[in-house]
Amino acid sequence: MKNKPQRTCMGCFQKKDKNELIRIVKNKQDEVFIDKTGKAQGRGIYVCNDIGCFEKLVKNNKLEHILHVKISKDIYEKLRGVIIDK
Repeated sequence: MKNKPQRTCMGCFQKKDKNELIRIVKNKQDEVFIDKTGKAQGRGIYVCNDIGCFEKLVKNNKLEHILHVKISKDIYEKLRGVIIDK
C-alpha cells in the first residue's frame, strides 16, 4: 500500500494528508498565489482549509516571514476568499 504524502499546516502545526491542505506559493517574481496543482515552482507553505488557521498566519505575520516577502492587503483578501470558498 502506497503512503500518502503528509504536510504540516503552518497555522495549527497539525500533520495532514497533502491533498487536504491548501498550498500558498511565492514564485521568483515575488508573486504570492494559491497553487491548486501542488506543483508550481517556488517557495510554498501549507495551510488547512480553515479560516482560523489562515487568520493565525495573518495575525502573526507568519506568511510574510516564511515566504520572505511583503504581502499586500489585497493579496490577503484574495487568499481569504479562496479559503472560504472551498
